[in-house]
Amino acid sequence: MDAHWDDLKTVMVLVQRQSLAEAAKVLGISYTTVARRVSRLEGHLGVGLFVRQSDGYRPTEAGILVAQHAEQMQMAEHELMRGLTARDQTLKGDLTITAPQLMIAHVFAPVLADFQTAHPDVALHVRATNDVLDLTRREADLAIRVSRAPGDSLMGVRLAEQDTASFATQPWADRHLADRNAPLDWIVYATHKSLPEQVMKQAPGSRISFRFDDMVAMAGAAQAGLGVARMPMFLGRALPGLVQLPILPPQPYADIWVVAHPDVWPSARVTAFRDILVPYMKRKRAEFVG
Repeated sequence: MDAHWDDLKTVMVLVQRQSLAEAAKVLGISYTTVARRVSRLEGHLGVGLFVRQSDGYRPTEAGILVAQHAEQMQMAEHELMRGLTARDQTLKGDLTITAPQLMIAHVFAPVLADFQTAHPDVALHVRATNDVLDLTRREADLAIRVSRAPGDSLMGVRLAEQDTASFATQPWADRHLADRNAPLDWIVYATHKSLPEQVMKQAPGSRISFRFDDMVAMAGAAQAGLGVARMPMFLGRALPGLVQLPILPPQPYADIWVVAHPDVWPSARVTAFRDILVPYMKRKRAEFVG
């Protein structure tokens, strides 16, 4: 009996993750199913693929060889499916796009609605994440990315430049307008160790009150009146209760791109989505810069 593809793929992922629980999460199955598939393949091949240890699964040389073979098989499958997608000129079937959560909520929702209305036979799947999904491995057909370098191996169109600016609730804005030197509380990313020099010169005594590792949390804290936050201008302008403070001038931020694998870029469904997205973004470009 030939080795089952599911078993080969499971070994590949387990070699990458070296944990039953992590491999199960990636594969969308239970960890007991991962263990069962590995044992089944080891029995079929007559060789141990992993050394079971208390802190995880360590692959043997045979396990690494099987994982490399499975990865080559998977890449060949992805290449085949991308080629078939490129040749599919029907506006039916699945289309998977990925974009940052905040952009879906505050920028692209009308595009999704217009596409669904125009192409009801296309099942649109949206992966809302800030993670950079692998388009070569077909984790998505089309990606909207905020980046200065969206990927040399991808086809793409720059949708908009964008700036960041400082936003807060009206009471903070009133305080700043009444006294430009009054200290301000700031909400910043966790990696920011200090406030910009210009802030400290203009408003001595300003301080970092909160550090967050997520823009959604920062924006929510700003809306709750916890301080001033620097964020993309489209977001600050879209969120209820926030106004722009002129304490810092707008600063250039990473551009917004739409990208796809070159094999998939000319396909009918990807082209149809771009045909709605690109004109929409042209009309909205002024909202992203100061």
